[in-house]
Amino acid sequence: MTLHEFLAGAAVGVALTLSMPVQAQAGVLGSDSAACSGGAGPAIRANVSGLKDRTGELKLELYPANEADFLKDDRDLIKEGKFFRRIRVPTPQSGAVALCIKAPNPGRYALLFTHNRDGRNKFDFWVDGAGFPSNMKLGRTRPKLNMAVIDVGPGVTVTDIKAQYLRGLGGFAPLNNGN
Repeated sequence: MTLHEFLAGAAVGVALTLSMPVQAQAGVLGSDSAACSGGAGPAIRANVSGLKDRTGELKLELYPANEADFLKDDRDLIKEGKFFRRIRVPTPQSGAVALCIKAPNPGRYALLFTHNRDGRNKFDFWVDGAGFPSNMKLGRTRPKLNMAVIDVGPGVTVTDIKAQYLRGLGGFAPLNNGN
């Protein structure tokens, strides 16, 4: 291989890398990542921003989109023969965060993102963060179904979620830290 051929090949490689979306370069996280990377679907790719820090783990949970089942204990949903899916990943130390979760079929679901900062397997109001596809400010109330509803198509549905954390008396809100 000549130096000219090598440089030409390197230039093509750099051009391809630069033309790829940032999320594709960084990779999609989670045990369902192949469904998003390959575009197989139905799946949801959640691009998460606004993390408070890079500790603990990140989690996506997919529920049936109705008031009775939203945020219901997963053991109860499964026992009742209803759909529930969860993916967990260690919080990456740097870079963009894209998580993937498979849906059983195209349709309407409720999606919850949580940032489990303290490492315990229970949401800690004082420490942990949460987010939803609507990016509506959570405030001091329990999440409402309309905040979490997402329509999933036959391929990969992409949503952007801004993480929210407790911010004093106003309750949960994005940090506005530019992440």
